[in-house]
Amino acid sequence: MVHPNAHSTSRDVTLRLLTYNLQVGIHTSAFHHYLTRSWQHFLPNPKRLGRLDVLGDVLGKFDIVGLQEVDGGSFRSSNINQVEYLARKAGFAHHYQQLNRNLGRVAQHSNGLLSRMRPSKIEEHRLPGTLPGRGAIHARYGEGPDALHIFVAHLALSHRGRVRQLDYLSEIIQPLRHVVVMGDLNCTPDQLHAHSRFCTSLPLHPVRTLLSYPSWQPRRALDHILLSSSIKADDVMALDPQASDHLPLAVNIHLPAACRLAIPALSDQ
Repeated sequence: MVHPNAHSTSRDVTLRLLTYNLQVGIHTSAFHHYLTRSWQHFLPNPKRLGRLDVLGDVLGKFDIVGLQEVDGGSFRSSNINQVEYLARKAGFAHHYQQLNRNLGRVAQHSNGLLSRMRPSKIEEHRLPGTLPGRGAIHARYGEGPDALHIFVAHLALSHRGRVRQLDYLSEIIQPLRHVVVMGDLNCTPDQLHAHSRFCTSLPLHPVRTLLSYPSWQPRRALDHILLSSSIKADDVMALDPQASDHLPLAVNIHLPAACRLAIPALSDQ
């Protein structure tokens, strides 16, 4: 069943999307915190769970959420799977965790997807790069050429690694019709547009560019929500800082009628 915030008309349906690099729930509000609070990447902090509770209340307003830099349940997160915890706290019926870098009991570096609709299919993609540990979740909603495809991605810091990863994603996305790519892409719009294969040859266009990093004084647009030309958007915004060095980005997307009809959970509305 679609969340009440997803509303439809006879012509389209609107879904509320959010993407957020959670930074494992570390409250970062100055550059020196990267040093003084770096221990929280390896050790638990009793305040972290309270931050997740607050974030869960925010996520409850959305229909599909993409998460990056979440922990899958290890010592540093007090053995709490943060994807599962946020899904339960925010009332999402479906969630998926992609483990990208497994450090055993110390850390479980992951991406996450929270969804009110059940995806028809979910695929994991291990992205190529200079160093291993980056990935993308591909969730398909519906069947056939008018299915909706949601990608949640976290790209590499290095330029060479990102180029290879964007090449990889281009191969997957190019034949698809209705696509959303969202996540921490670790590059500015200019850097993204410089990759002609990804942004010029594909039917993807950015929603309004928003500065998202660092969260306490945003100067760079590193987090993005990209849409295929068939999908319209409004109410694009960066939300207030929650518990990270990135700001969460939110958008309402309007799906065409053909896409709606391809997704049983929406066509029944």
